[in-house]
Amino acid sequence: MLKSQINQSHSLHNLVPIHKAFVHGDTTNHSSSNAYSPPNLRQHASTKKSNATRARSTSTAGNIKAISIPFLTKETTVKCVITVQPTISSALAGVSVGGVVDGVSDLLGRSFLLELVSNDVDSKGNQKTVKAYARYEALDFNINVYTYKCDFDVPEDFGEIGAVLVENEYSKKMFFKNIVLNNGVTFTCESWVHSKYDNPEKRIFFTDKSYLPSETPTALKSLREKDMESLRGNGEGERKSFERIYDYDVYNDLGAPDLSLDLARPVLGGEAHPYPRRCRTGRKMSSKDPLTETRTLLPFYVPADEDFSEIKSANFGAKALYSVLHVVVPILDSIVTDKDKGFPLFTSIDLLYNEGVNVPPPDSGIITALPRLVKGATDAANTVIKFETPETIDRDTFSWFRDEEFCRQMLAGLNPCSIQLVTEWPLMSKLDPEIYGPAESAITKEIVEEEIKGFMTFEEALAEKKLFMLDYHDLLLPYVNKTRDLKGTSLYGSRTLMFLTPAGTLRPLAIELTRPPSDGKPQWKHVYTPAWDATGAWLWKLAKAHVLAHDSGYHQLVSHWLRTHCVTEPYIIATNRQLSQMHPIRRLLLPHFLYTMQINSLARLLLINAGGIIESTFSPGKYCMQICSDAYDQLWRFDHEALPADLISRGMAVEDPTAPHGVKLTIEDYPFANDGLLIYDAIKQWATSYVNHYYPQANLVESDEELQAWWNEIRTVGHGDKKDEPWWPQLKTKDDLIEIASTIMWVTSGHHSAVNFGQYDFAGYFPNRPTISRTKMPNEDPTDEDWQSFIKRPEDALLKCFPSQIQATQVMSVLDVLSSHSPEEEYIGGNIEAAWEAEPAIKSAFEEFRERLNELEAIIDSRNTDPNLKNRSGAGLVPYQLLKPYSEKGVTGRGVPNSISI
Repeated sequence: MLKSQINQSHSLHNLVPIHKAFVHGDTTNHSSSNAYSPPNLRQHASTKKSNATRARSTSTAGNIKAISIPFLTKETTVKCVITVQPTISSALAGVSVGGVVDGVSDLLGRSFLLELVSNDVDSKGNQKTVKAYARYEALDFNINVYTYKCDFDVPEDFGEIGAVLVENEYSKKMFFKNIVLNNGVTFTCESWVHSKYDNPEKRIFFTDKSYLPSETPTALKSLREKDMESLRGNGEGERKSFERIYDYDVYNDLGAPDLSLDLARPVLGGEAHPYPRRCRTGRKMSSKDPLTETRTLLPFYVPADEDFSEIKSANFGAKALYSVLHVVVPILDSIVTDKDKGFPLFTSIDLLYNEGVNVPPPDSGIITALPRLVKGATDAANTVIKFETPETIDRDTFSWFRDEEFCRQMLAGLNPCSIQLVTEWPLMSKLDPEIYGPAESAITKEIVEEEIKGFMTFEEALAEKKLFMLDYHDLLLPYVNKTRDLKGTSLYGSRTLMFLTPAGTLRPLAIELTRPPSDGKPQWKHVYTPAWDATGAWLWKLAKAHVLAHDSGYHQLVSHWLRTHCVTEPYIIATNRQLSQMHPIRRLLLPHFLYTMQINSLARLLLINAGGIIESTFSPGKYCMQICSDAYDQLWRFDHEALPADLISRGMAVEDPTAPHGVKLTIEDYPFANDGLLIYDAIKQWATSYVNHYYPQANLVESDEELQAWWNEIRTVGHGDKKDEPWWPQLKTKDDLIEIASTIMWVTSGHHSAVNFGQYDFAGYFPNRPTISRTKMPNEDPTDEDWQSFIKRPEDALLKCFPSQIQATQVMSVLDVLSSHSPEEEYIGGNIEAAWEAEPAIKSAFEEFRERLNELEAIIDSRNTDPNLKNRSGAGLVPYQLLKPYSEKGVTGRGVPNSISI
């Protein structure tokens, strides 16, 4: 679906419906100039058309009214305006409003059949409803929405309107923005309505008023349950694009054994490889592997309301990402004849930013979607792909080379979620020593004392919480030998030890790289330290390159993909299956789920799949996703995902009720934690006000059957491989609900922003964060020839270790898009949802939330100019802005969207 849109440069202004005379109007004056219309909609129907319509208003065709006895029941005319978002692809295909295929519906004045439902039942206990057909009015050019109108004859004893049923008379699904009645009732839809030819069941929309299940008006209870049932499906058949079915499946579609057995991959999800669940697509299984689902060339099915790409502009992130993955990456691949060729000189790397790469010209739609990357044609035969200089390098060309920046970025860089306090000594592996060799680290007390002498003793450093580390030893070591069997990559288990100086900055002490026993050779491990001789200094630089590749892989696979994108998909599925449209918690969480399933499906298509970008450019190669599964199994816990709990679990903070955020940081100048706690506290206060309003009594949380089914399904199905873990929070009290909701809201907003939007700034110059280390260390079992080559030109050894030309340019292209904010980005605290605005107490709480976030902007700015905060302020440093709430479009290195939208 995305591909067809990328190739179109048509403006929606050109998609005006064909205005035709209505040969059969309905009985009511739907087109009357006095019909109710929201003030922001300006109609563009011609006078001639309006007059013609009024002249035909006496016809009885197409009108359905509530059955009434005029002398016994009085009626009120309720006017209705429906706004529908035009789509690009359907209009071009001739199936839009007024198009050839659906012209008959417009001509008959029967575009949609609407049925209002009362909150009250009649004297016999039946639903009270009134019906009317809606008719097309106009396209508003300024806000790009179609408008439709209809009138309802509503009996005076009808009662409060609570729901509307919609039947779409067109042959294609239509995106409903809202339905507004002139009596003050609004249905905020923001949803696709399937064609009655695809599904005869009518769509159900409820008003903006929220109800707990126990408070649901009697007449709406059956509709509430029916609507949720329509979203659950029956777990059978292949899903169709018009459907809105949310169901679960394992990750059994990453491999492609039908193309090549080399592309076969294990199923993620289940006892062998625990993993969160994804949305079920139901495609047929592979002929080569009955456990693997076949793949498609188009983005995989997501429920219709998760796929908004048709109604977004060409700058929307998913389209740009698809452009890079589907067009730019293959173009780059096609022009590189030697896939293993590295950069011969560092000046060759600089040319990517100064001159760019000449490639065959892609179509103009790509240039429009990727203005930063694709610079336009140099001549008829070539286009330039030129990379912007990342801000880290723009400010300080040699920052990537320095030890202090190496450590600083663990606190204020792209992956600030891995550093942890050293609490025990000696450092020990938990892996089986019979398989992996001696468990004790080779980083000894003596090595540490040699590096910190003059500051304090080793015992003092350990006791005073001055020692920190990155520990990728146990996670990576089981994959070292497997990875080394692959072409063009190497791997170690690694530990990196650091010391907190009196200035509040980190200083690297030692890097340990380990290879397990292999081919009759014993375990190999070596400790590298900052050195003052040439050979030792270059070995140290190479050891740092290996650690950075490990950290890059962990960042992308765990801190980013697993801990945000992947674990959130079950929350989205369960929310739609178990929480009604009317449920206040659904309405609280839904903005935090926008576009995530669409982005995740795109990742399964071209990023994390067999042979995709991640496997081909990161050190573990084909084992990347198995390592991700291991991290989920060994490390992920829901109760550690809220920021304060995450910091405490890593020893980076301790609980302290007297501290501003309830925690005291182990490293006071920890930019990610300092700014993140501001965001997290604002989120939690907003969630607290919201939950307290809708659950005034303590027992309402535990008695809410929808809420309990939601949390149970998340734990036992969506994250079913961890259903028996003792750490899952209970959901019995308001405090439980506030903590759970705040955790989900933080993960999808603050945590994701911190690990996503700095990707180009920090990794766009790949020597700063290489994604792969292609060669082993020069001193690991070297031949005389290899060692002499290293001694003669150590720079060559580093360049050969770095990514190849094709790997680097592909990653840089993807990171450029992943770091971009779209023009339609919805930032935290930005837009108020209609349902929140409809409730005065919630509107007031949200405005307080928004005001607090605005205050945070100034606080973060002041921190970035404080010379005492040396981890975020200093010569050549990129200010830490990733958790500033708001941003302009593009690659800005700041801004916190509500959701994982790219």
